Amino acid sequence: LLPKKPSRLLILGEGRRRQKLQGLIKELGLIDKVRMPGFVKNPFPYIKRASVLALSSTCEGLGVVLIEALALGTPVVSTDCPSGPREILRNGEVGPLVPIGDANAMAKAILSVLEAPPDPKLLKEAALPYSVKQATDQYLKVLGLSDVANTV
Repeated sequence: LLPKKPSRLLILGEGRRRQKLQGLIKELGLIDKVRMPGFVKNPFPYIKRASVLALSSTCEGLGVVLIEALALGTPVVSTDCPSGPREILRNGEVGPLVPIGDANAMAKAILSVLEAPPDPKLLKEAALPYSVKQATDQYLKVLGLSDVANTV
């Protein structure tokens, strides 16, 4: 299961497993293949340049990073954790969903996206329902103020 072109892994953020991950990276001889810059104030340039964004959460609220990646036209792969990814990725239509904790399924999904990336236009369209305008229009509709939405 190796990608056809050279790949690198970039892990953004901080966490309690950072030292363990750094040790594993060193042990596996992957220092030149994995970067861990830590917390990044603006991750969008990284997400925009990524060939794929992988979300391996065990639970999510909304999964904003998936929406952000889609809006930037970046392909995504996600665990099928409760609440969020399945809805955002339209039941796997926009990006593969894999079982939580299944590293092999995640690897296969990432490779499949690297080999056949989806159309960025489709990804950007999938993010539209989460735009400020769409969200505002929906709130106004729920509040019975849809006439206001049409004048804004």
